Amino acid sequence: MNLIKSKKNTFILFVVALLLTNALTYFFLQYQKKAASTMDSNESASSLYTGSASDCSYKVKRLSGFNYISPLLFVDNECESGDLNPLKQNILSLIDNYKKQGSINSASLYVKTFTQNDWIEINEEEKFFPGSLMKVPELITFLKMNEKNPGVLNKTISFDHPFNFDVHPNILSKSIQLGHSYTIRELLNYMIQYSDNNATALLNSEMDLKIFNALFTDLGLVKPDWKKSNYPITAKEFSLFMRTLYNASYLNIENSEFATELLSKCNYKAGILNSLPSGVKVAHKFGEDGNQEEQQLSESAIIYLDNNPYLITIMTKGRDYKKLPEVIQQISSIVYQTMLTNAKNAS
Repeated sequence: MNLIKSKKNTFILFVVALLLTNALTYFFLQYQKKAASTMDSNESASSLYTGSASDCSYKVKRLSGFNYISPLLFVDNECESGDLNPLKQNILSLIDNYKKQGSINSASLYVKTFTQNDWIEINEEEKFFPGSLMKVPELITFLKMNEKNPGVLNKTISFDHPFNFDVHPNILSKSIQLGHSYTIRELLNYMIQYSDNNATALLNSEMDLKIFNALFTDLGLVKPDWKKSNYPITAKEFSLFMRTLYNASYLNIENSEFATELLSKCNYKAGILNSLPSGVKVAHKFGEDGNQEEQQLSESAIIYLDNNPYLITIMTKGRDYKKLPEVIQQISSIVYQTMLTNAKNAS
């Protein structure tokens, strides 16, 4: 009797355990289903706002031409950042107001955060004449030449005859002196720090055009046509040169550091620098171009905002050159304040 009773109790306990297990499994599965549904809803809403990786693919740009490697140049989210959309709308309103006032005919903007990999652009299709911005790819070219043939930067060149320029810049600074000799390293400093066209003209005679052209095609840009007087480019396209320097993805680390440090010495202060607090590190270059009918002023900069550095390129066109620096300054100010607020909120 005790044996039968013991087996009966065991069977009852087994049935109860089985029923409890099935019940818990059912409720757990229902909970998972509800949680997944809620998560999908939240992620869908988030993706619409942030342009996150869940609804946007990434574009990878690699350097070709090697047998066993393919160096990484860029990784880009192909969607604009929804987090920066309020910033974009504010700048669009600012640009519209300046256009109504007659201060500008048009303006373009590209902003890229290096930490979050977020970006926005305005008037992305319009091309501008870069002017002295082209001195940045020339700087990169000479540093690449020095990587291939160490000692290039120490070569001395004599400034023994004056140059005639079709365009006379509005922004004049320090220049090399006729009758003196300079190393290529010194000429690069004059070209970037003071935007000296005489130094640039001397450097042009020594530049390896094959390496210069390869820089453009390696970045996916159209090769410059030396028969034409200018090279129309968008804000986003020019930003590629600055990005390669910050990422040290085209030059080696030593030369990338040298180039960005040299750009931090650029003495033009009427545009982006005029919008920033003193003490903020900035590597930047400006460029001007145009004619009597329309003037152009552009500037591109890496802003070292604590642990949240970002890149900004602003290009402007207008009838009165004197009004263009203010536009660049105001756009830069709005971007900086937004980036500063975002950095504080993230900390």
